[in-house]
Amino acid sequence: MIIQPVILAGGTGTRLWPLSRELYPKQVIRLLGEHSLLQNTLIRVADFAASRPPLIVVGEEHRFMTLNQVQQLGLYDNFCILLEPVARNTAAAVCGAAAYHQAHGHDDDILFILPADHLISDTEAFYLAAAEAMQRAQEGYLVTFGLVPNRPETGFGYIAADANGKVERFVEKPDLATAKQYCASGTYLWNSGMFAFRVDTFFAEMYAHAPQLAEAMVDAVHKGKQESKHLFSFDKEAMARSPSISFDHALMEKTSRAAVVRTDMDWNDIGSWQALWEVSDKDTHGNAVSGDVLLSDVRNCLVRSDHSLLAAIGLQDTLVVQSADAVLVAPLAKSQEVKGMVELLKKKQRSEYHRHRTVFRPWGSYTLLEEQKRFQIKRLTVNPGASLSLQRHRFRHEHWVVVAGVATVHNGGRDLVLHEDEATHIPAGTIHRLSNNLDSPLELIEVQIGSYLGEDDIERFDDEYGRFKESSPAQEPAGNGQA
Repeated sequence: MIIQPVILAGGTGTRLWPLSRELYPKQVIRLLGEHSLLQNTLIRVADFAASRPPLIVVGEEHRFMTLNQVQQLGLYDNFCILLEPVARNTAAAVCGAAAYHQAHGHDDDILFILPADHLISDTEAFYLAAAEAMQRAQEGYLVTFGLVPNRPETGFGYIAADANGKVERFVEKPDLATAKQYCASGTYLWNSGMFAFRVDTFFAEMYAHAPQLAEAMVDAVHKGKQESKHLFSFDKEAMARSPSISFDHALMEKTSRAAVVRTDMDWNDIGSWQALWEVSDKDTHGNAVSGDVLLSDVRNCLVRSDHSLLAAIGLQDTLVVQSADAVLVAPLAKSQEVKGMVELLKKKQRSEYHRHRTVFRPWGSYTLLEEQKRFQIKRLTVNPGASLSLQRHRFRHEHWVVVAGVATVHNGGRDLVLHEDEATHIPAGTIHRLSNNLDSPLELIEVQIGSYLGEDDIERFDDEYGRFKESSPAQEPAGNGQA
């Protein structure tokens, strides 16, 4: 029995705004401890016996961030990141991973489907439940993990099962009165979103109950592209034909082969700021504190600063979260309503729902420090051994000053080595490249000046990360973009 872990890492975690954004989702954030939720998931599956390296399904825009987090752990060599060019919910993600695995000749392996953003404290209970699930999957069942509820919860779906573990029905998120009834009955379990099944069993059921989705994702694999050793992209046109539907709705609610493994593994999906407060270490007054924070007469609050000093006085049962470009203040009990605030930001076309001032790139990251009409200032961090693409800009001049490390720079016809406090100027239209050839990070300040400062003003001539060689706009665009 060979296990193929599949990690679903395509969500954005909008209820954890302003920390989580579309370009920086919650699964890659270090919310608790030294690792992100994604990295903790990878660590858990690394301990399975007879397990293949994981398949990780992510949105196309998260490719390099995910790749960097996997490589930081150093646990795997032959893992693969499956890139979704369009979002089509969890059924398409699961089916695409299964089709990719089947295309490589593994029809009788057991797929173990895991969301990337779950916190599991009792790993021993997790491994025991996983072993039971693998056995039932080998018997021909589509297995889901049902969690013993410890409170009436309106934010989760529920599963009803008989004494033999056969699923009787799935239930959507209930109201509070119904949730209390479910908890008192002892019959209902929380729906965890984790699954296990054989590849051949899965496709037999998919073609019986969701043939359009199965055909679209098999085609998306056959027409997809292996971009590198670790990156495979589903075909966009084929994947777009897939219905956008959850795995539960597409298959688990329809199949007669659904079984549930009952477990209590101290699980939390960190689906809100209140959920994070519940699992966080707290001070003697019940406060979960992170960052540069000063408190006076504050009780049972979550207070987090990822930017500068945050001072709070006289608060109770409140969340206060500060990032570099936004501050959120709300009662902890209303933390589920943060998603509505993100929708409002989208409606008002505010960029804060989409990205942070710090933006991650395959070579490192940049942080926007100042932005005005004709100039902006950024702090660039280039990873050891990394290089930006060989490129030029039509509308902006750039001035680089090294803050830490040593920069290797190609600037027109000159090759330069710049140390701390040394600088170079790159006029518009000049072909240039920035590299860090040392084994420590390179930091520099970049000042951009020009009539248009969008990230889409770039023409790439060479790029070691396989990004498209975009062309600069033929004329000045109307507004700032984000490549």
